[in-house]
Amino acid sequence: MKIEERYKKNIGTIGEEGQERLLRSHVAIAGAGGLGGFVLEVMLRAGVGRITIVDHDAFEATNLNRQLLATERTLGMQKTEAAEARAREVNPATRLIAKACRLTEANAEELLEGADVILDCLGNISDRFVVERAARKLGIPMVHAAIAGLRGQVMTIPPEGKGLSAIYGEQRSAPRSGEETERGCPPDSVMAMAALQAHEAMGVLTGREVRSNSVLSVDLESLEIKKFEV
Repeated sequence: MKIEERYKKNIGTIGEEGQERLLRSHVAIAGAGGLGGFVLEVMLRAGVGRITIVDHDAFEATNLNRQLLATERTLGMQKTEAAEARAREVNPATRLIAKACRLTEANAEELLEGADVILDCLGNISDRFVVERAARKLGIPMVHAAIAGLRGQVMTIPPEGKGLSAIYGEQRSAPRSGEETERGCPPDSVMAMAALQAHEAMGVLTGREVRSNSVLSVDLESLEIKKFEV
């Protein structure tokens, strides 16, 4: 398939230069679950040249309601293995680097190094701080997203930005998990927040202006979207 055919509908919006930047880009996705699966899908279809995806977990039945890569066939499979299979199906020209391990203080910098943007698609707050610290040390912008029921948030964090502490406070006093533990994660919320998170990441990659140092708060029940400066 010719490149111009595959990406024709992208180029009308981002232009040829924007598409070329995507093709040369490297995205790191921390987490291959609800947010991570849909973000991966967008990056593959957009034509990102290289994607690193990191997750230590395997699929279980509770993932089926919201995780793109979770199917009856993939239950019990490593999430990164399913991500590799999906990449081959959607865009084999993208080089997918799948790491079946947990991101920790010891390995985060090594796993994320070389990326142009890091996407925080993790399920708990303490791990998000680990990724943010690695992103700062590496000088890489990070796009954070989180969901709790019908509410969600997205924040693009430059290396020098205020970051997660503006939302959760300092890590030593922040809870390990957020409101999603009680409110759940319905599929419409996951898809909506993943789309916004991927949109912000593509803005970073193509040079479009993004909402650095501000939190985009989304309430799907009231259909209200608010932006808060930090």
